[in-house]
Amino acid sequence: MQISIFAAFGLGVLSFISPCILPLIPAYISFITGLSLSELQQSETTGRVAKNLRKMLWQTALFILGFSFVFVSLGATASYLGETISANERIIRIVGGVVIILLGLHVAGVFTVKFLQYEKKGHLGSKPATIFGSFIVGIVFAIGWTPCVGPALAAMLGLAAVKKTLAQGVVLLSAYSLGLGLPFLLTAAAMNTFLNLFTKVRRHFRAISLMSGLLLVIIGILIITNRLHIV
Repeated sequence: MQISIFAAFGLGVLSFISPCILPLIPAYISFITGLSLSELQQSETTGRVAKNLRKMLWQTALFILGFSFVFVSLGATASYLGETISANERIIRIVGGVVIILLGLHVAGVFTVKFLQYEKKGHLGSKPATIFGSFIVGIVFAIGWTPCVGPALAAMLGLAAVKKTLAQGVVLLSAYSLGLGLPFLLTAAAMNTFLNLFTKVRRHFRAISLMSGLLLVIIGILIITNRLHIV
């Protein structure tokens, strides 16, 4: 099935609206921009909109580039290792598919994998005082929020490992990063809208978890049967 890129993008979006990331989005954007929540909200309705909006979009874009750098690097590494041990491609594909199915069942709440419940959050006492401070925060985000992005990221890395070229792994993780990063950027541009939507979305966290888990299970099955290809 030719759905790899779309699945990767979709998993990125679902990671963004997961229960352990979505509620903290305003705090992250406030941290990386240096603007308070009230300033973020006022940026849509006051004369300071242009100045604040430019700052928010620039800093958020650097933040997205930071975590994308980590994810894409991991994807490239997985693809390279997959190429190196291509003689065992079938075994890697089956084992990877089974692991992804188990992760999907964990996300869906069918059972709990205890070590995935441990939140290894990366913390910075203060944002690094450089023009690329937000880029560094993005790297810390990618490394630290394992429980939130771990299952989806593992699925993408597993898929990257059974691809034939390094470029395919890069494309997959780029699509995942875009799915996770684009909502961040849209939120920075419209904080009031995000806060209004959040009250509605959080009622459906359980359904979101089920959707994420189901998508992971489907990807795992397609990997095992060797029917998942990049478009």
